[in-house]
Amino acid sequence: MRKPRIAIFTGNYNHIRDGVSNTLNRLVAHLEKRGYSMLVFGPWSPEPVMQHEGTFVPVYAFAAPGRSEYRITMGFPSTEKQRLRDFNPDLIHIATPDMLGYRALRFAMKHDIPVVSSYHTRFSSYLKYYGLGYLERPLWKYLHWFYRNCRHLYVPSPSAIQELRMEGVACELKLWTRGVDTSLFNPGQRDDAWRRSLGFSDEDLVVTFVSRLVWEKNLEMVEKTFKSIRKTNPKVRTMVVGDGPAKEVLSKNLPDTVFTGYLGGRDLARAYASGDVFFFPSDTESFGNVTLEAMSSGLPAVVAKAAGNVSLVENGVNGFLADATDLDSFTRSLTEIINSSELRNKMASMSRKRAQSYEWERILDQLISYYEEIIMVASE
Repeated sequence: MRKPRIAIFTGNYNHIRDGVSNTLNRLVAHLEKRGYSMLVFGPWSPEPVMQHEGTFVPVYAFAAPGRSEYRITMGFPSTEKQRLRDFNPDLIHIATPDMLGYRALRFAMKHDIPVVSSYHTRFSSYLKYYGLGYLERPLWKYLHWFYRNCRHLYVPSPSAIQELRMEGVACELKLWTRGVDTSLFNPGQRDDAWRRSLGFSDEDLVVTFVSRLVWEKNLEMVEKTFKSIRKTNPKVRTMVVGDGPAKEVLSKNLPDTVFTGYLGGRDLARAYASGDVFFFPSDTESFGNVTLEAMSSGLPAVVAKAAGNVSLVENGVNGFLADATDLDSFTRSLTEIINSSELRNKMASMSRKRAQSYEWERILDQLISYYEEIIMVASE
């Protein structure tokens, strides 16, 4: 039997390197390895930042006002639509419910093609960072309609599933978690010489934040917390790994923090493992990819109590959870770990152990089984 043809629609595939683009590129590579025919539609960018996997069909997009790194598609042009007709997919996977995703869903409904979607971003939580909180209910109304017309919605954590059910999303929710390369992200990547090259001493206790530097990652809390914990112990140092439009302001406000810029691959793995505690106060993720990478690298994690983290961090076991707005709780949690080498080592061991259950190949094969379930029903 021929393998199915799968078309994927996404708001980001190669113009921003983030959790969504990395996950989808990994998925496409895995499916093609398994013999599937793949076609990916996403925003065109004049300067892609990553080499994409598979066959990518760029759809015209323009830079978002004030945020030029984001690309916005306003439709599904006839040329690209004909590429989809010629491809004749057995299944359409829409990763982003934007205008391109909306047009793809309409196309699928018109041509009786089964559609699935995946939940990568807590879109409603982004609105507060742009003064658009009043749009939350209209957005959920649209998302209710969008997901109701999908056969499956793939959700990365049990806590996110619970959140969507409480919100009243009415389609079949399937758990599709994320994985980590435990052979790459591991405690053995720690490099004391690299630490010293950044100005850290061997006695320093380094609190690490890893993210794209955009304000919706709760960077104001990063700034406040880093300033707060520096006062608790003279050996505490802070490090930010990542790049983005907020870097200039954040680095100016945190002159004693080491900023490494963007790191990837083995360099990123070394940065994680060379820290002592991981800190991530963002509550906008549906899954904490960076939290899982830090755990795999053997770090205790102090993170926001949000859907993207609560399935990874067990409070008091491999780290601590705190409300995303609670500076005192973040400071207390980090200070407790910093001041106790016994607690730090215990939590580090538990983080590594928990991360080892998130193996990429098994997780991607799980999604294939979901695809096949839909395609089999559609062919009957």
